Amino acid sequence: MRACARSISASVSMADCLALQDVSAGYHETVVLEQISLALREGATLAVLGRNGVGKSTLLATVLGHTTLHAGQIAFRGQPIDRLRPFQRARLGIGYVPQEREIFASLTVEENLNVAARSGDRWTHERIYTLFPSLAERRRNLGNQLSGGEQQMLSISRALMGNPALLLLDEPLEGLAPVIVDALLVALHRLREDEGLAMVLVEQHARLALEFAPEVAVLNRGRVVYRGSSQALLQDAHRLTELVGVSG
Repeated sequence: MRACARSISASVSMADCLALQDVSAGYHETVVLEQISLALREGATLAVLGRNGVGKSTLLATVLGHTTLHAGQIAFRGQPIDRLRPFQRARLGIGYVPQEREIFASLTVEENLNVAARSGDRWTHERIYTLFPSLAERRRNLGNQLSGGEQQMLSISRALMGNPALLLLDEPLEGLAPVIVDALLVALHRLREDEGLAMVLVEQHARLALEFAPEVAVLNRGRVVYRGSSQALLQDAHRLTELVGVSG
């Protein structure tokens, strides 16, 4: 816990929800991310895009504390967290929705939520069921009895039960039917607008991500090669194709 007492670099704003400064990280001796500097304001949403294998999921894993940090600093709400263990970062208010969903298949919807619940926090079963009514209908169903879309709703809900100020989402729209994608985006809009939840959204569906998130960072070979307005990138078809392979 000594990290909490370290001074914060002047370039890291106390108003930022999340700030990475010159971060290089990877797995053991392998460096995947190189000199990443990113900041996210309270309540803001950042899309993280890039081709496969450029380090997007590693970026989230690094914020969560699951990689080897070789250099740089990570701060959450003005507090350095790069020496904290993953469970300590979660307790500070960092929620995570993994790419593989990772719900408990042998537990019911309600039991999955109970596992992540924190006493006295604002996210209750009732509020979750208001956000995702289909989960209320299946509250006694086991995780492996849910559709892919319902499993994703449950994965997001379980993260919310930890009462996060920041939600990290790793490809939450992958493999889902368009009607489910629309429903999830409506729910994420509500979380941002009504709850003031900050989000980092890693997504392969570049256009959907850019339309949802006002700001974007594009990675290539472990480095940030574009950081700016999502609308500006959407309107520059040539640049968008060059960076992430999206055409039209």
